[in-house]
Amino acid sequence: MTDRAPSADHDRSADLRARWARSLAAARAGTTDAPDPLPYADNLLARWAEPQRRYHTTDHLIAVLDHIDTLAPHAADPDLVRLAAWFHDAVYLPDRSENEERSARLAERGLPEAGLSPASTAEVARLVRLTVTHAPAGDDTNGQVLCDADLAILAAPPEPYAAYTAAVREEYGFVPEDAFRAGRAAVLRQLLELPRLFHTPYGEREWETRARANLEAELAQLTS
Repeated sequence: MTDRAPSADHDRSADLRARWARSLAAARAGTTDAPDPLPYADNLLARWAEPQRRYHTTDHLIAVLDHIDTLAPHAADPDLVRLAAWFHDAVYLPDRSENEERSARLAERGLPEAGLSPASTAEVARLVRLTVTHAPAGDDTNGQVLCDADLAILAAPPEPYAAYTAAVREEYGFVPEDAFRAGRAAVLRQLLELPRLFHTPYGEREWETRARANLEAELAQLTS
């Protein structure tokens, strides 16, 4: 994690709050008397800043949102995908296995109150649950964009990829080294066995090859 000046943190928070407000306003188009979107943003930002997080932090949220902006032309409804990004790790405890489900339920509770329609709320919750498997259907363009954006870190250059793996290890600091290495290696093998890591044309073209090289190198390091 990087130390930042208070003014930089304020600017980041202001930018994120504005991005949330734009996405929510677009997703609830036509809704009248909708509540102020900013308290919802502040609640989510507080969740993303919880102390147990090392990788699943606000930096990860920003990265996913930025990748969604890149992939937006491939999505049927990019603003719902952006809202799903806000919620997809809103509940995160590294020693729990139900984080995605609890995050989806948080969306199902909060978004109707924030002025989103039942259908749009259901789509956001569906997308959040999809991040359990990262296996969207061939015609699920919203799911493809969210999953690609979430996994884009796998295609990072060497230094950011090393920082990512170090942060993941910190999040699982309660796991003994041998058990962590075995578990992480199993995850990497499962990813490498997938026919494709990325599902959008952009992701497949720009990220697939580099991501596989990163995963293979990390697996070799873990099992050496």
